[in-house]
Amino acid sequence: MKLPDAVKAYFDAGECTDAGALVGAFSETAFVHDEGETHRGHEPIRLWWLEAKRKYNHTAEPISATADGKEISVLANVSGDFPNSPAELRFRFVLEQDKITELEIG
Repeated sequence: MKLPDAVKAYFDAGECTDAGALVGAFSETAFVHDEGETHRGHEPIRLWWLEAKRKYNHTAEPISATADGKEISVLANVSGDFPNSPAELRFRFVLEQDKITELEIG
């Protein structure tokens, strides 16, 4: 499956737990909405991701993707230390100038 570079970098960073690579896929003003909370900017996104890794020890493997303009929707198989693992979750990315500006998980 062919994913935009920033989206691929997001999922690749999860495999090798590289917070720097993950944050590099986002614009400086990007935000992530996950589990009812919004994290805006590089440092809050990095801290959100590290905390989620610590808490859930999860990985996400893309299953399918659809694109509609700047928006990319990725269905991924997410497994880790949480009830009902593995689960299929939808990741909705908005891209501008090859960077993630928005990510909504759920």
